Amino acid sequence: MAGTTGRVATKRAAARSASGNGRAPDENSLTPKQSDRRRRVIEAAISLATKGGYEAVQMRDVAAEARVALGTLYRYFPSKDQLLVAALNEWAENLREKQRARPQKGATKADRVAGVLRGTVRAMERQPKLSAAFVTALGSLDAEEPGSIERAAQVYQTMSEMIGQAMNGDSLPDQDPLMRVLGQVWFAVLTFWVRGWSQGIQMADDLDAAAHLMIRD
Repeated sequence: MAGTTGRVATKRAAARSASGNGRAPDENSLTPKQSDRRRRVIEAAISLATKGGYEAVQMRDVAAEARVALGTLYRYFPSKDQLLVAALNEWAENLREKQRARPQKGATKADRVAGVLRGTVRAMERQPKLSAAFVTALGSLDAEEPGSIERAAQVYQTMSEMIGQAMNGDSLPDQDPLMRVLGQVWFAVLTFWVRGWSQGIQMADDLDAAAHLMIRD
């Protein structure tokens, strides 16, 4: 046990000392080559997680599949949790753009927000191993690891934007805390689903209930 602990500590120390400290590079400052490299890394992580879930995403395997040096990979992402959370945000951004192209219908803001939240869980149910990897990584982030808080915040920001789209730009009293709490409920029901404590239909129904309890037209 002591030997394992020492190896883990050494690995974390090496990752934290890597160039960039694991902080997500400014997307606007990436060169085309850097953007392509980052895209390949994200795609490799998603491919491995889709096939084998959280445990299948090993940094050495990601680097090999993405055709980048392992040291380069760690400069972008000091841990697989940060890598998977970044991949989750990419996935959520793609879903947000699809929803933007096909606006959610509903008689009330609560109906539309509930529809958006249901849409996210339906999409996640279609890829259970990938979704479980995303949720596990989000719940396993080391808050002391540079870049972790920023990456988690990106996911919640993307979710907030999806909810905002459903409200058609209308504002609500206490909107910021409302968005934050809805994001936390979303993560909680996903965690229950990943751990087998609830079924997909229950997950969707819980999010629907949360939207209608919290949002009043």
